[in-house]
Amino acid sequence: MSADLQFSVEPTTHPASDDQRAQVLANPGFGQYFSDHMAIATWTAEKGWHDARITAFGPLELSPATSVFHYAQTIFEGMKAYRHPDDSIHLFRPEANAARFQRSAQRLALPDLPTEVFLDSLHKLVEIDKAWVPGGGETSLYLRPFMFGSDPFLGVRPSAQVTYCVIASPAGSYFANGVKPVRIWLSEEYTRAAPRRHRCGEDRRQLRLVAARPGRGDRAGLRPGRVPGRRREEVGRRARRDEPVLRSR
Repeated sequence: MSADLQFSVEPTTHPASDDQRAQVLANPGFGQYFSDHMAIATWTAEKGWHDARITAFGPLELSPATSVFHYAQTIFEGMKAYRHPDDSIHLFRPEANAARFQRSAQRLALPDLPTEVFLDSLHKLVEIDKAWVPGGGETSLYLRPFMFGSDPFLGVRPSAQVTYCVIASPAGSYFANGVKPVRIWLSEEYTRAAPRRHRCGEDRRQLRLVAARPGRGDRAGLRPGRVPGRRREEVGRRARRDEPVLRSR
């Protein structure tokens, strides 16, 4: 698959009305409502990445035998699009999310999604659903890219078919009742954001899936009996600088 793949745009014929959208944006909460469109693409061992499009948000038709249901071969990311006072819309360092998405794919024996393709799906989804980006306060449009094994096959091997999707959900302030002091517990021994962190639906059988693809287990640094993503000790404490805010197209 080359990074030349671009998402075609197929506008929905049944978008939410202005009144319906305004009602949602007045109190979006988190993860309860979704914009009119989603991004979707398919990968197969024979054709690589193809059929990339922005289309109407809706259900996915999957066989009960789809591998993700049985072996949890799936990864995800999360980021936000923000509306600025000049009405422009910005994404915060999405290249970093693309890089982590690629690292997660490697750990789960999923195909690599080029950064350019990842960014194209975000930009075009935000562009067509820009009316869903709330403004003011700490509101945003939450973007959820995810990838899963969609091969209808019951067997312990990496999926021969994979689906990539991005959905979008307007989000209100994380602290619905305002920011208030909270009691926290700090650990110097463990970290939630460890080096080489990945985000996936974990299952011990994933080790067997990774091992079924020659060389992938070795590159991921996996050892028999170890589940990826569990506790990591003695992690490096490297400060990361924020990258510049990017303007969506």
